[in-house]
Amino acid sequence: MAALYADENASLPVMELLRLAGHDVLTALEDGRANQRIDDPDVLARAIELGRIVITNNRLDYHKLHRLVPNHCGIITYTDDPDIVGLAGRIESDLSKWPSMNGQLIRITKPNLANRAKPPGPGA
Repeated sequence: MAALYADENASLPVMELLRLAGHDVLTALEDGRANQRIDDPDVLARAIELGRIVITNNRLDYHKLHRLVPNHCGIITYTDDPDIVGLAGRIESDLSKWPSMNGQLIRITKPNLANRAKPPGPGA
């Protein structure tokens, strides 16, 4: 299972579901680094120091950091989704596909409901 570092933007209910799935999740709050306006590069540096994968919904900043600091332990970004069980499941599924997350960026997105099959309408 993965060792994750949840920044302040990460959903705590989702992190709890990942813990229940067996992942080792350390939040910024638990690390004593919450509510201090710590810059994202410093959060990434802390995760690297601890040998953990950063998980966040702060997508744009961490996508840039991935390009600037390629030697990290992994970054997972996700799109907010009120379906926290589905979101945690998509994170879990994608994590299981990688034997090593070193230097990897995983983007978890909300499913596109418009592409799902629709029931036939009247006259179909």
